Amino acid sequence: MSNQTSLQVLQRNLSSNNRYGITERKKSEIDSLALQVQDAEYQVELYQSIVSSMTEKANYFQKLLTIADNTRTQTLSNQKLVNQLVYNETVLVKNSNITFNEIEKAKAKTDVLAVNIKIMMDKLIYCVEVINKLSIIVTRKKAVNPLISDELITMLTTAGKDANNVVALALVALKSTFAAQASNMESKAAIELGYIQSQDMLKLLTNVSVSVGKKTKNVSLFTLLNTAYEDAKNNYDIIEDALARATRHLNEAQRHLNKAQVNLTSLQSGLAAANAAALAS
Repeated sequence: MSNQTSLQVLQRNLSSNNRYGITERKKSEIDSLALQVQDAEYQVELYQSIVSSMTEKANYFQKLLTIADNTRTQTLSNQKLVNQLVYNETVLVKNSNITFNEIEKAKAKTDVLAVNIKIMMDKLIYCVEVINKLSIIVTRKKAVNPLISDELITMLTTAGKDANNVVALALVALKSTFAAQASNMESKAAIELGYIQSQDMLKLLTNVSVSVGKKTKNVSLFTLLNTAYEDAKNNYDIIEDALARATRHLNEAQRHLNKAQVNLTSLQSGLAAANAAALAS
């Protein structure tokens, strides 16, 4: 074999070896890109599942928050209603007590008035008896002694008549006083009953206790409804915080997913370009 022929063979071998090295390098790059794409696809699937899970969790807490908000609104309405009832009963107890005390004062004054009128009546009756007796004596004396003045007899007769009229008026006043006493007694009884009932109602609303072990627990309507509102408000706050945390986690997972999707798209483009270049060479 000539030297020229040997040189040509050597050149062909070197060229073949170079093409083989380039092909292997491209194949290695493509395989590496393919592995990176697979890893990126796994990352996308992983973050997609996390986003789906966090979305479901956030939706669940949103539903719970809606229910908690409705409960909070209803318990607040109940709390306002029972607070208004307690206020009204408190005012009623206070006013009933004031009215009862005023009736007591009025009854005491009416009793004193009745006693005074009775004393006055006794004195009036005594005066009438004295005037009548004096009138009878003077009239008899007149029959014996004509010198006794007719004017005196007329005055005594008029005085007796006026005294009887005063007694009649005093009897009317005494009757009115007795009627006032009866009315006061009825009013007192009614107000006292209302006062007792308003106290009982206020106690029923605010102070009903039951024994729980060695302790007593207030289970009144006022306490229960106020406690229900506080519990509903606290429950709403807890669920609201849980929803906020779930939303933050969802947003964070969504950012990771977006980043993984961008990375996957970039790697897929690079793999496609590498495959195209390999086919073209």
